[in-house]
Amino acid sequence: MFPISYAFLTFPIAALLCAVPFLIVQYRKYGYFNKFRGFLLYLFLLYLLNAVYLVLLPLPASRHNAPMDVSSVIQWIPLNFIHDIVKETQVVLSEPGTYIHLIKERAFLQVVFNILLVVPFGMFLRYYARVNWRACLVASFGLSLFFEVTQVTGIYGFYDHPYRLFDVDDLLTNTLGGMVGFVLADWMKNHLPRMDRLDEKVDLSKKRVSYTRRAIAFGIDAMITLPVIGIMSVVLNVKAAYFIVVILYYIVIPYMLEGQTVGKWIVRIRIQGQGEHLKLKEIIIRNGLLYVVWGGIHALLITLSFPGSGFLYALYVMGMLLIDGVVMVHLLRCLFNHERTLLHEAKSGTRQVIAEKRQPAAGRSEGNTV
Repeated sequence: MFPISYAFLTFPIAALLCAVPFLIVQYRKYGYFNKFRGFLLYLFLLYLLNAVYLVLLPLPASRHNAPMDVSSVIQWIPLNFIHDIVKETQVVLSEPGTYIHLIKERAFLQVVFNILLVVPFGMFLRYYARVNWRACLVASFGLSLFFEVTQVTGIYGFYDHPYRLFDVDDLLTNTLGGMVGFVLADWMKNHLPRMDRLDEKVDLSKKRVSYTRRAIAFGIDAMITLPVIGIMSVVLNVKAAYFIVVILYYIVIPYMLEGQTVGKWIVRIRIQGQGEHLKLKEIIIRNGLLYVVWGGIHALLITLSFPGSGFLYALYVMGMLLIDGVVMVHLLRCLFNHERTLLHEAKSGTRQVIAEKRQPAAGRSEGNTV
């Protein structure tokens, strides 16, 4: 059972690594994060971790493992598991009392395991992805083929020799498991929420833009602007590089692009003013307070020189930390009380809203508010 334990232990790490890409996809495709949809996707991630660990573990003790003591690392004979079961079984067909031995025998349990391994995969494909049986058949076979190739190549050359057989029967039974899952999900779907109707009653105009969503946009924008500021300051020796980049990226660009930066565009949000169109005054006050004033205080700490014994430097740092403390308290109060408005939004009369999803032919869809 230790592969399953490994899966549960590493799941939080995998979940964190997948969180931001997953949220971005949800925001862009649906405009919001649906908890039930998110639960299913993370459940599927946990299943995949379990499946991979069950197939690959235990690993050889060393990369320089010895070859397996077999004539061939590939078993090409279809349905060879029937021969294995017959050879190993203690079941006597004329004695029904011996049938119970079958569920304890290695060859039989191996077949059952291979079928059950891919059942959840088929269920997910049918219920969540809503694929037809042909797509499920191909995908289940592809997953099984991935498992077999990974094993027979020693995890693609990481180990000197294969440490598992490539077994055609595994391909057959895994694929069968996927189709069993497909049939089960087809039967169960009438008792579960329909995936194609999860968003029918969702009004994006009433959805609040979460701080998680804002933070992702903020992080993406920072990954764009900080390297530019660094290159301009250090390599090109441009004075006031921070303020030049900030004014262009956070004021000029959002004003020209309906309140969006690259980060906001990626997570489908924008800045909405009091009118139909964002005014220059509104974006100057909003992002001026946030990036020019508050961010500028931190930027000046690096660029300004403080002559003397360092008293002025210490005084500046203390003042900056005091301001940061006030900002942090204000942010926490807004986090825990959604009725509160962030200072730069209140002063500018702006807010974050969900951006309209542009349609290729029909133009914009409805729902361009929070």
